[in-house]
Amino acid sequence: MNAFQKEIVVSSDDIDDLNHVNNVRYVQWIQDISKEHWQTTATTKMQEEVIWVVLSHHIEYKRAALLNDPIIISTNIESSSGAKCIRIVEMINGKTNKLLVRSSTEWCLLNSKSYRPVRIPEEIKEIFL
Repeated sequence: MNAFQKEIVVSSDDIDDLNHVNNVRYVQWIQDISKEHWQTTATTKMQEEVIWVVLSHHIEYKRAALLNDPIIISTNIESSSGAKCIRIVEMINGKTNKLLVRSSTEWCLLNSKSYRPVRIPEEIKEIFL
């Protein structure tokens, strides 16, 4: 399992009317870390030949994050089959070490020119699984 991780700090732009991180922001962070993991791990050739699209998100919100909280975001590919893979993202409060959010996202690999699904090649599986 090739995990990828980063830390962010909650800013005022992330906060909603209830004074905690807006659920939409969590979805954005899920997408952002997934993209960063792909861009920092895949070769330039891979990135030119294929693209990923989301088929579905399942998100569990466990605890609220507040202004200035440090959040450790980690992601990895849990499994893959054919043109699809399941990516897990977890967000942990960096102060309390408690799980804030856990998501499972189904992604589909597409040819970058035809936008048709393609089987995940072994060379991609090798660097992510």
